[in-house]
Amino acid sequence: QEELVESGGGLVRAGDSLTLSCAASGGALSTSAMAWFRQAPGKEREFVGGITRIGSFTFYADSVKGRFTIQRDDEQKAIHLLMNSMKPEDTAIYSCAAGKRVPMTATASFTYWGQGTQVPVAS
Repeated sequence: QEELVESGGGLVRAGDSLTLSCAASGGALSTSAMAWFRQAPGKEREFVGGITRIGSFTFYADSVKGRFTIQRDDEQKAIHLLMNSMKPEDTAIYSCAAGKRVPMTATASFTYWGQGTQVPVAS
C-alpha cells in the first residue's frame, strides 16, 4: 500500500547538510518521473527537484539549484535528495512523489505520494 516511503528527515542547522531518501515500490516504479516537493509552514507546496525514469534527467527549482542534488540508486528503487548549505527557509515537510504526467514541476502531475518527512532548519 505504501508505494513511496521517505526517510532521513530531522533537525539540521543552517549551513549543514542532510540527505533524504525515498523508497519506491509497486506502481510507483512504473512511473515516468519521481520528484521531491516541500511545504513550508504557512506556504503552498512547491517543487524542489525531480528526475525522469528514462535518461535520468534532473530538474531543480531555482531556490535550490546548486545546493540540492537528486540521485537515484542503480536499481532504481529509491531516490535521494542531497541537501547542503541549508537555510532556515528550507524548513518544510518534504514529500516524495511519482507520476506519469507533465510538467514535473506541477503537483497535479503526480499520483503517488509519500507521507512526508519533516526537516526543520535551525539558524
